[in-house]
Amino acid sequence: MTGQVLYLVVCGAGPAKRIDVMVRLAQEEGWVVHCIATPAAAEHFLDLAALAELTGNPVRTTYRKAGDRSLPPADAVIVVPATYNTINKWAAGIADTYALNQLAELTGLGVRIVVLPFVNRALAANRVFVRSVEALRAEGVRVLFGPGEFEPHPPRTGDRVLDTYPWKLALAAATAK
Repeated sequence: MTGQVLYLVVCGAGPAKRIDVMVRLAQEEGWVVHCIATPAAAEHFLDLAALAELTGNPVRTTYRKAGDRSLPPADAVIVVPATYNTINKWAAGIADTYALNQLAELTGLGVRIVVLPFVNRALAANRVFVRSVEALRAEGVRVLFGPGEFEPHPPRTGDRVLDTYPWKLALAAATAK
C-alpha cells in the first residue's frame, strides 16, 4: 500500500472538524493523502494550514492556477463527511464546485470511491436522498449507508455522535479490493 494516493473530499459537516483522525489513520496505512475541500468545509470547519501541514500537501479548494502542480492520480477516494448537499448534487451531475467536478470526473474514470455520509434521519428520509444514494451505487460508488454502516442520527444531535463516527469503516472500504 505504501505510496498509494488517497483523495479525501471533505464536506461541510461536524466530523470535518476532526478530519485529522481520518488523515492519520490513512497515513498509518501508508497512504499519501491529498485533501479537497468543499467551500462549506473550507470556510466553516477546517484549518487549511494545519491540514496542509499534516498531509504535507496543499488543500485544494478550487481549480489550480497556471503553474500550480496537478494532483497525482488517485488510487482511491473517500468522501467524508458526505453531506446531503454533496451527495444529491453529485448524483444529479451538478459540478458547480471544484470538489464536485473532481467527483464527477473520478466517477467517470472508475476510480474506487467510498462515501461516508453524515446526515440526520429527516434528511435521509427524503426520497431525493434515497434516489441519490442508489444512483451513486449504480455508478460503482461504495456508499456506506444503512445497517452496520453509517446510520443517520436524530435531527440536531450531530454533535453528540461525533465520537462514534466510523472513520475506520471508510478506510477499510477504500482499502478493500
